[in-house]
Amino acid sequence: MTAKVSVTGEQRHQQVLVAVLAADPTLTMAQVQTAVAAVAGHPAALRSLATALTADPTALVIGAPPMVGQLVQALRAQGAISLPAPSCALCRREGQPLSRSSALGGVCARCRRRELAEACARCGVVKPVAGRDGERRPVCARCADRPQRECGRCGRIRRIARRAHGDQPDICDSCFQQPKALCSVCGRLRPCSFASTDTPVCTSCAPRRNLMCARCGQDKPPAANWAEGPVCEPCYTMALRHRGNCSSCHTPRRLVSPPGPDARTCADCAGLPATHVCIDCGLEDKLYERGRCQHCALRRRTGELLCGEQIPAPLIAVHDAIVATNTPRTALNWLRNGAGAAVLADIAAGTTPISHAALDAHPRRRGADYLRHVLVAADVLPARDEGLARLEAWVATTLLVSVEHPEHRRLLQAYATWQVLRRLRRRAAHNTTGRTPTSYPRTQLLVATRFLGWLDQRGTSLAQCRQGDIDSWLADGPAGYPVRDFVGWAAEHHHCPAMLVPTVARTTGTATDADERWTLVARLLHDDTIELTDRVAGSLLLCYGQQLSRIAVMTTEQVHRQLDPDIVSLRFGAHDITVPEPLSGLLTELIDVGRSHRGVGSPGTSPWLFPGHLPGRPITASRLGERLRPLGIRALPGRRATLLQLAAEIPAAVLAELLNLTPGTATRWTRDAGGDWARYAAELTRNAITNDDE
Repeated sequence: MTAKVSVTGEQRHQQVLVAVLAADPTLTMAQVQTAVAAVAGHPAALRSLATALTADPTALVIGAPPMVGQLVQALRAQGAISLPAPSCALCRREGQPLSRSSALGGVCARCRRRELAEACARCGVVKPVAGRDGERRPVCARCADRPQRECGRCGRIRRIARRAHGDQPDICDSCFQQPKALCSVCGRLRPCSFASTDTPVCTSCAPRRNLMCARCGQDKPPAANWAEGPVCEPCYTMALRHRGNCSSCHTPRRLVSPPGPDARTCADCAGLPATHVCIDCGLEDKLYERGRCQHCALRRRTGELLCGEQIPAPLIAVHDAIVATNTPRTALNWLRNGAGAAVLADIAAGTTPISHAALDAHPRRRGADYLRHVLVAADVLPARDEGLARLEAWVATTLLVSVEHPEHRRLLQAYATWQVLRRLRRRAAHNTTGRTPTSYPRTQLLVATRFLGWLDQRGTSLAQCRQGDIDSWLADGPAGYPVRDFVGWAAEHHHCPAMLVPTVARTTGTATDADERWTLVARLLHDDTIELTDRVAGSLLLCYGQQLSRIAVMTTEQVHRQLDPDIVSLRFGAHDITVPEPLSGLLTELIDVGRSHRGVGSPGTSPWLFPGHLPGRPITASRLGERLRPLGIRALPGRRATLLQLAAEIPAAVLAELLNLTPGTATRWTRDAGGDWARYAAELTRNAITNDDE
């Protein structure tokens, strides 16, 4: 048996001095002794230093283990120039305690955990080990067992993210939020890490290390570290959704072997543990919430929002519509951050009644308006004309309140109630699209308000107004001409004498060049990179001269498929129009496939050819115009060019019946296109009479 040699503290001190002077001969003995005394003031610390420097003379250059790193910092403070500042060999951060790595040198604790990463025994992903299960197998932080206690905020037994301290209770994973602060990078008030320091950083601005993806080869932040190497977020998601028929068992599964995009074998046939399996439905997919796929996570969160298993009977249809969305990730974000989801939770809890009046009075107006469309689409609330309802509320709460003169307020209230709103209600009663245009009626009310104020400034009442006042008002420009309706109503009800307000002259405007128009049509019909909605809407504009307001509210019933599947017809007016290929194919594809994006809570089937973002509603004409402008299609010039060509080739009566135009409008287009030969003959007769007189 070998006797253990005892080493005194003086000997260890001498060993440290010798090792330091050998590493940096420029230091004096006094400087080294001062640095050692500052770091190794305890015998245990001196023992650790002596052991580390004796075992590895290069420890001072590496700066590891932590006690050696502290000594290097003290030596640099004494003037050492040969010893570099201790920094991690991977992330290059300084000021961190370093551990000894046999392959790399000194690494910080975070990089050391990544270096020692193993495949998690539960999810199979190679991650830093956060714990061990009952069989001492490695488990990652996401899968590690954590104590479950009652959350002090929601009251449920959940995993605790922040333990209780002081008067603060335990907070579970779902309720925990980082404290808000002004991010030092983007300057926005957001949940931040290091919120109590001078440099808070939000999640979006937090620095992330870029590594070369093992699949696409691009330098991106890794989403996972697999056996093949780091994998970026797009490749990670694509790999988790890579399904096909296994080459061994011939069943549709997620293919994992061999690693990479050329995988042909499922996990069971390859002898690997099946990972990323939804605990509810068993689907192999990207998991979003505690081992659940996006569909199951959406179903769970929607149920929790609507009071769990006891969902109110009127809201069952809303629950089914949200769960059935074809974009679960969008719905999950809406449930987490959407203002409408918060209003829906209030309704489910019974704090907000299910009525239009309650939604109108809700402080979260935009969220309440969106939820209103969800409830109407699910037949929970009766449908109403939203444009008309908003105009009525605007008149009562904004327009009339802004008028100080009592007589003017009385006149405007009567005009709005019995002329403008009454006319709009009558029009809404026969409106099949559920959207009544209210922009020009609003302009008429504003112009009437300005006109009464203008008369008041001139010291004239409406009863004293004469034609000269009207002429002076109209002299300022065309913005005053909408007063025509108000003056006519006032004269009819004996508030003022009858006066003449002419209509604004009709402007023809420009038309798209014929060659440019046909180039745009060819691109819409044959360019598969353009979204299907834009291709069909643009073609209906440039081929049939339909307004965007009519295209937006087209229904699938206007498209007729004959017994022969190749024959498709459209109905704009009184008769069907046979649609040639390839536009007929685009129409049928749009009906069969539908738009790629719909709002959360939209019904599964829609009667609209172009469903909008709001559930149960079509796309708006303004949004359709915004989509077509980047393609070089301007609605008014494009429609004008189309109608001029059609009017030159088709009689006015036929044009009116096919395109749903009034006879006067069709005649006017025919005249502008030069197809009205009666005007040509009249011009010849007039010239002949002039020549005879001369």
